[in-house]
Amino acid sequence: MILALDTSTAACTAALIGPDGDVVARADELIGRGHDKRLAPMIAELLGGHVPSRILVGVGPGSFTGIRVGIACAEGLGIGWSVPVHGMNSLALVAAGGPPGSLLVAVAGGHGELFVQPFDAERRPTEAVASLAPAEAAARFPHLPVVGGGAAALVAARGEAGGGAGPELLPSAANALRLPVEEQSLPPRPAYARAPDAKARAA
Repeated sequence: MILALDTSTAACTAALIGPDGDVVARADELIGRGHDKRLAPMIAELLGGHVPSRILVGVGPGSFTGIRVGIACAEGLGIGWSVPVHGMNSLALVAAGGPPGSLLVAVAGGHGELFVQPFDAERRPTEAVASLAPAEAAARFPHLPVVGGGAAALVAARGEAGGGAGPELLPSAANALRLPVEEQSLPPRPAYARAPDAKARAA
């Protein structure tokens, strides 16, 4: 079985997926903060004593702190169980829960900016992720349907010609195997998409 988890947004999400791709158990909670306190108990509740053969963890982009919590947990469990850990594109995970067809995912990126990335119908990214102000994102992607936590802000910046906002979807780990293989086989390292605010002290 596969354990999938993502803590890149205000959601804390985990799922246990069987070898046939069926979701055995799932948990999706909107918690805002405190992923470090909720994630481990959530996983323990889902597993029910099972040991997965592989772990998939969302590597972002998204919340810097949330991403680190998820990866640290996944790597710790991977070492303890001696199972491989792979990263998955957190924006692709949002896209996997969206409507059919090409779309744009937009999530909060800090400092009023959005992390945005377009995906085709198979949920493969068609461009690299970008961190943009809503107005910049609206100008760059004026018509593509948009989903994610930043959907409303982006569509508002488009104005009347931009159409209505799509669902403000959050990632769900239950959709992990809907991602293309390459988007669920990433290194388990943070994909921040912009530099962290904190700077290392000079020696």
